Amino acid sequence: MTQDEDMDKNMWESELLTSDAIGRLIEFWGFKRSMGRIWTVLYLSEEPLTAHDLRDRLQMSAGAVSMSIKELSRWGVVKKVWIQGSRRDHYVAESNLWKMVSRVYQERERVEIQQAIEEMERALSILDDKIRTGTAEEQRRARDQKVRVQRLLDLAQLGHRLITALVDKARFDASPLVKFLLGDR
Repeated sequence: MTQDEDMDKNMWESELLTSDAIGRLIEFWGFKRSMGRIWTVLYLSEEPLTAHDLRDRLQMSAGAVSMSIKELSRWGVVKKVWIQGSRRDHYVAESNLWKMVSRVYQERERVEIQQAIEEMERALSILDDKIRTGTAEEQRRARDQKVRVQRLLDLAQLGHRLITALVDKARFDASPLVKFLLGDR
């Protein structure tokens, strides 16, 4: 093996730092750290890599690499490519960062926000019933909670609209956020 070939197998410090940083960030968002590290190595690579390459570079087990690649492929952020003359599967990272973010939002965050909105709307309905049928103390408590739940619902709906506009149109109008933060409804 030549020195150049050996250098290609070893990661630069900048690659290690970047893959660790993205791994931590991905973990913060609820994914496995290894997924972020693998995606980053593929993203920074000038050529497609095999699972074996990834295992060697990141010092990970074959199982961890395999499971991470499978999950990354499911999310559409890593894809298998064919390399003529090679029997091994090679992988590349999705390089369109906006496409990745919008896909995750579409499949995960949008569902969570929508679910929260629906639950807060149900909570408001329950509070309306308490206001109509409860004791004087229950009515007072329900009116107080209704104001607060409505504010949370307004924020969730605003966040949903802003993120949807940002993802769908790659732009958004910040004026509703400013109005909300200033207390204007």
